[in-house]
Amino acid sequence: MGDPETGSHVNGSKRQLVKSLNRQKKPLFQSWFQLLLLLCLVLFVLCYTLSSSYVPRWDFPEQFKRFLYQIHQVHLTTQPSTVPSTVPSTVAPTGIHYHQAYPHNYHFIMDNTEVCKTKNPFLVLMVPVAPNDVAARDAIRQTWANNSLVQGKVVLTLFMLGLSNRDNAEQLQEKLKQENLQHSDLIQSDFMDSYLNLTIKTMVIMDWLATHCTTAAYAMKIDSDMFLNIDNLVTMLQKPDIPKQNYLTGMLMWNRPVVRSKNSKWYVPEEMYPDPIYPTYTLGMGYVFSNDLPAEFVAISKLIKPFNIEDAYIGICMKKLGLAPTSPPDPSQFRAYNTGYNRCEYSKTITYILGSAQQLVQYWTDLKKPGPSC
Repeated sequence: MGDPETGSHVNGSKRQLVKSLNRQKKPLFQSWFQLLLLLCLVLFVLCYTLSSSYVPRWDFPEQFKRFLYQIHQVHLTTQPSTVPSTVPSTVAPTGIHYHQAYPHNYHFIMDNTEVCKTKNPFLVLMVPVAPNDVAARDAIRQTWANNSLVQGKVVLTLFMLGLSNRDNAEQLQEKLKQENLQHSDLIQSDFMDSYLNLTIKTMVIMDWLATHCTTAAYAMKIDSDMFLNIDNLVTMLQKPDIPKQNYLTGMLMWNRPVVRSKNSKWYVPEEMYPDPIYPTYTLGMGYVFSNDLPAEFVAISKLIKPFNIEDAYIGICMKKLGLAPTSPPDPSQFRAYNTGYNRCEYSKTITYILGSAQQLVQYWTDLKKPGPSC
């Protein structure tokens, strides 16, 4: 894209340069000076054009904060859509394209390309986790990700990571490579891993499912601090009335107001999302969806201005697609916080938010010990 005003300025400079070259009265050095001036202006226009077309990554949280307050001006593309033709789309990707959360801007560093082809899972559990949080990953591997076969169904657990901005990032990256060699369960992309980039992280999860794991029937985005009763989840998904397409379920959030206080970490300015109320969405702690939806989310995300509330963003994607989340068969199975561990209660639930990786191991070990739960 060009800048019309800048372009006219360059044209005017060119006209002045031609006139000056034709004037024999002016000293030669002045003509050279004007030529240099013209070259500088041309370089300026070129740099401006490139910077206007370039899609920046949020390499640091501070960049996103500047985006929150300054609202990066996105561009109106006149080129054909960059959404691959193999990815289905309910809505044609035309008009203003918002790029910050569009996952094709980012590239996989570790993607375990063959994992779904070799295991052909019924359910894929995608866990966003910080690169340095080995304790959370190990606790999950010991507990609800320990068995890849649940009630005769293949269940695959993978961890989604971005890049670390810590001082020891290079050493951490080498440790992650070794960890993946051991477990083959890390998916990493080149966005900066931060709380403010959770929407990017979620959309990269959707992109991986849409491009690397299309044969799975269902998937779940589940946080790393969660207790997951995987047996109950697989039981629920095998109920005959559970849809196999356009299905999203979890703990539903109705009529949630958009936080406008700049002091809140959930702050979203009106420029990003002008409506005062979010559409119905599923709480980000853990939501389940049919595996046809990730490709739809990826395609539609280019038309939706991104912000940092990832679960509400998915709700907006659903609304834009003309869909809505569905209440689970037993809504009481998707729970957030608990007041304490109760074996009988945990045997009936699907999700709970926990306080630590140690709690997860402790509760899981007790739940799986011999004897009746209730």
